[in-house]
Amino acid sequence: MIRRIGEPAETGRRYRLRPGAYAILPRDGALLVTHQSQPFPEFQLPGGGVDPGESPLQALHRETVEETGWKIAPLRRLGAFRRFTFMPEYDIWAEKLCQIYLARPVRPLSEPTEPGHRAIWLSLDAAVEELGNPGDRLMLRRFLGMVR
Repeated sequence: MIRRIGEPAETGRRYRLRPGAYAILPRDGALLVTHQSQPFPEFQLPGGGVDPGESPLQALHRETVEETGWKIAPLRRLGAFRRFTFMPEYDIWAEKLCQIYLARPVRPLSEPTEPGHRAIWLSLDAAVEELGNPGDRLMLRRFLGMVR
């Protein structure tokens, strides 16, 4: 069973399963994250939904380039969590199944192409505090050996 992070599913509400792949991208004591300005400002692990016909790793590469402009080299899958949330950009209630990977930022290719996203380097300590969703923060703390 995959651990739920955050609020439980609301009784009677229909949720659409939304699988996604996200990356912890450390380099030289910092973490590459994306800052999304809409629908509300938030630091996030780069990544996003897996499109039909796409593998989680294909989605991870595509989403990371769209949100940060960086080419990455995935190293390994770290774990997964799920969360129930409203996604205003799609106007749906979703059960997000979030697969988290450790990857290496290889080189910048371009500016982010996803509207409202900026690539930001945060110190590891700042990232633990600033990431907007509790699942991302937990997975980063686990990676850093702060929790089991």
